[in-house]
Amino acid sequence: MTLTAPETSTRAAPAVPGRSRSTLARRLVPYGYLSPTVLLIVVLMVVPIVMVIGYSFRDNVIVQENSVFAGFANYTKVLTDESFLAALKNTGVFISVSTLAHLVLGLTFAMMLNSPLLGGVTKAIFRIVYILPWLFTIAVIAVIWRLLLDPAGVVNHVLQTLGLIQEGVNWFSDPGMALWAVTFVNIWAGYPFFMISLLAALQGIPNDLYEAAAVDGTNWFQRFFHVTLPQLRPVIISMAVLDLIWTSHQFALIWMTTGGGPLNATEMLSTFTYKQAFSEYEFATASAAAVIVLLLTMVLAFFYVRSQRER
Repeated sequence: MTLTAPETSTRAAPAVPGRSRSTLARRLVPYGYLSPTVLLIVVLMVVPIVMVIGYSFRDNVIVQENSVFAGFANYTKVLTDESFLAALKNTGVFISVSTLAHLVLGLTFAMMLNSPLLGGVTKAIFRIVYILPWLFTIAVIAVIWRLLLDPAGVVNHVLQTLGLIQEGVNWFSDPGMALWAVTFVNIWAGYPFFMISLLAALQGIPNDLYEAAAVDGTNWFQRFFHVTLPQLRPVIISMAVLDLIWTSHQFALIWMTTGGGPLNATEMLSTFTYKQAFSEYEFATASAAAVIVLLLTMVLAFFYVRSQRER
């Protein structure tokens, strides 16, 4: 008598409906948490950007019910406008000088606060003093510096006392000085952010690197250029690109100090776009200018993302 082994079934077990539904629910949970943020981004950012891009290709938008398609006419009008070209030039000077000064001042003060030559109490006092500009709002900063740089203000009084000038200078009303005056104010208001970020990066550099460099007989300058700067390079690049983006969008400080004047001497891309929309009521032209600013900002954002990926 021959015994045969029972046949084993090779068919897969039928899927349990309840288990598949629970797996699907677990996969959808992260999207549920993200959905409020995604909804806000779409409503508050994506939709307005799409609307502005649409407005830039039409004429008589918002002010008239029936607008007409204008193609690239608004972009041509903006790019050939002398005020826009002046604003583009002023913005380039404003952001480049501000970013460079922020970097130099921030690194200088950060290295001073990181120096072992200063005691703990002295460092705490200097930290409070250096971070004060960052605690003020733009409105307060604008009012303070308008009073300080007034022809009868403190700055002119000190310069006259030292014999550097003969009469008070109206820094914000002089076409040759206004741009440098608002740039100086922006530098004063923004360097603490660089200082704090670079100070944190300096404190993260291992002391072993400096000790090894000292054993090799290097001086302070060699350790700075061959140890400190290479270690700070990722932070410096990220901060510089971010500062270029933020400074290019500076509006409140310019508007509350000079309003873009005198004679377009401090006209920026932000103030030019604002005037086109809410002073001239040329919303189509303002939309075209806003799209151009968006494209320029996206170029800077591309380099920022690229630097982050390299890190």
